[in-house]
Amino acid sequence: MTAGQLIRSPAQAIADSAAPPPSTLTAQVEYRTLRDSVIVRGTVKAAQSVDVAPAVGGGDIGSPVVTKLSVKAGQALRPGQLLLEVSGRPVFVLKGKLPVYRDLKPGGEGDDVAQLQASLAGLGYRTSGDRNGYFGSRTKSALSAFYESVGYDPLSARTDGDSAVNSAEEAVTAAERVAEDAQDALRNATQPSSSAPATPAPGSSPEADGGKTEPSSPKTGIAGTEDPRKQATRAQEDLRKARERLAEAEAESGPMLPAAEVVFVDRFPARVESVASRVGTKVTGTVLTVSAGELVVNSYLQQHEKGLVRPGQHVEILSEPTGTTATGTVASVSDNVAREAPANGDSQDGDSQAQDANGYLMLVRPGKALPTQLAGQDVRLTVRAASTKGKALVVPVSAVSAGADGETYLTVLKQDRTRHRVPVITGTTGDGYVEVRPVSGARLSAGDRAVTGVRAGVSPLSEERE
Repeated sequence: MTAGQLIRSPAQAIADSAAPPPSTLTAQVEYRTLRDSVIVRGTVKAAQSVDVAPAVGGGDIGSPVVTKLSVKAGQALRPGQLLLEVSGRPVFVLKGKLPVYRDLKPGGEGDDVAQLQASLAGLGYRTSGDRNGYFGSRTKSALSAFYESVGYDPLSARTDGDSAVNSAEEAVTAAERVAEDAQDALRNATQPSSSAPATPAPGSSPEADGGKTEPSSPKTGIAGTEDPRKQATRAQEDLRKARERLAEAEAESGPMLPAAEVVFVDRFPARVESVASRVGTKVTGTVLTVSAGELVVNSYLQQHEKGLVRPGQHVEILSEPTGTTATGTVASVSDNVAREAPANGDSQDGDSQAQDANGYLMLVRPGKALPTQLAGQDVRLTVRAASTKGKALVVPVSAVSAGADGETYLTVLKQDRTRHRVPVITGTTGDGYVEVRPVSGARLSAGDRAVTGVRAGVSPLSEERE
């Protein structure tokens, strides 16, 4: 035996005399508010997004081709601004909530016509004089003036141009002449003839003169074949119809607004979210995407995250590619599971949750307007001070186990060192803890010791199911 085996330091002597370390690791069941920060991915989106996919065709025009691009991605837009040119024809943006679904032509009526009138008036081209929602002469003048301001001539509403109006004008002229001639004939027929015989002398009689005096009558119309009154009446009817046809032709003629040449967005400033084409390429789909309205952030929460997030909570927004930071608040959290719709066929590198999300939609409203270049970007959201609704029983996450039957349970260590299995339902998690609720009939209280682990090499103690 050596001296090293006999001599012990005071610290070693204390360690040797202390109680052995506990074989079972436990943590106390607590009754408190669970707080944590929830970090999720989100996508910056605008309130409205419109795909611009113009189609120009007909006549000698072949496949539509982009002949000018007047904007670029991220650019702010104003009402009436030219976006692009397709096969020599303009495409511009105007203010309005209704999507364009038809060509707007003179003589047309509807809410979309009223929207066009309001948009033109907002640009300084008044349509007063036409009733609201009717495409009349003042609306035609305003539309022509707007097209001129952007450097283009509007298309004619009629394929035959002004020929219908010219033909109607010629028909009115001819009808006016016929009516005038009919009136002259009627006037002549109802007046005494200048070649009528003189009034017979006193004492004489028509029989004495060998003839009879015919009374004045309008029965001998033009060329002596028709009643001049009937002919004059018919001539006036023909003139009235000719003038009606002229009025119809004039009402339907003039400039039109093709559906392919306008994009309506409901508020400004609007933005060019993306450009998917270039000058010289054929138009086969979306050329560019325009978005409008405030930028917000959409995110999708999983079940365990949803319980920690509520409207009004503070949110930090971070765009890793640009380093841009912002703050906002949780505006709403959906109660139903939903899947995020594909974003115009565009995908961005980043967390799969932002690309193919499935969960509870959370809307984050920034405190200040986000930079327009963030539109469509994937960002990181940190929801601060997330918590359970009031106090709840919580244990470390490591204390929760799942049996082969799928049952979730805690193992509670009693004072007599026996273990009792307590079936529980888990709730929200945070800061390494999880909310637990004992199932009906089971007992669990604050202060109980929940088993979180067992030291290696220690035989399990007796266990009871509660």
